[in-house]
Amino acid sequence: MKNVLMIDDDRDLSARLQQYFSQFDIKLQCAETPSLGLSLLAKGHFDLLLLDVMLPEKDGFTLCKEIRQQHDLPIIMLTARGELTDKVLGLEIGADDYLPKPFEPRELVARIDVLLRRNRAAPTQEECWRFDELCLYPQQHKVELNGEEISLTGMEFRCLRLLAEHPGQVFNRDELLNELRGIDADVYSRSIDILLSRLRQKLGDDANAPKYIKTLRNVGYCFVGKRQ
Repeated sequence: MKNVLMIDDDRDLSARLQQYFSQFDIKLQCAETPSLGLSLLAKGHFDLLLLDVMLPEKDGFTLCKEIRQQHDLPIIMLTARGELTDKVLGLEIGADDYLPKPFEPRELVARIDVLLRRNRAAPTQEECWRFDELCLYPQQHKVELNGEEISLTGMEFRCLRLLAEHPGQVFNRDELLNELRGIDADVYSRSIDILLSRLRQKLGDDANAPKYIKTLRNVGYCFVGKRQ
């Protein structure tokens, strides 16, 4: 049974999803306010979070930032607003996926399954990929630079892991979207450029003289770090 928490003040939607999810071995617990949602997260174990943007007390973007400081579970943001800027912002602050309302429940189940499959693997021993001063721990979702851990969002980590796992291989925007999201590769390629830019900043990587991530203009991106 997959345990999913939904923070959304739409009672009707929550009730419909609870009933629908039961067909797919998903237990959905609902909170109508951010304060209740945070309390449930602190007390219980959840495999994934569904987070509405328009909420009482505080908006979903602010809440997502707070949750990312304490929890690394996958987050899917739900909103009636489908603007590109909202989608990009959601990914930038740590959401793993973004689904505008209204949506088909079956599509939401498919997105949940994709994210949970990616986060299911549990290694028997710690593995480290070393690239000069950069150390990537793929199972722990941890990255260190010069011995200091750096904070990455879930999307930033998966992007770095994907590139580092295939050094020298060039990925264009659509390919990265396909790999990172699994669904809807035609959504917003601009978000990939923003994602890579933020990732470079956190790695202290110079786009003009890259140690880790190289941009091939009008082609895509590739990882150029040398694994030790």
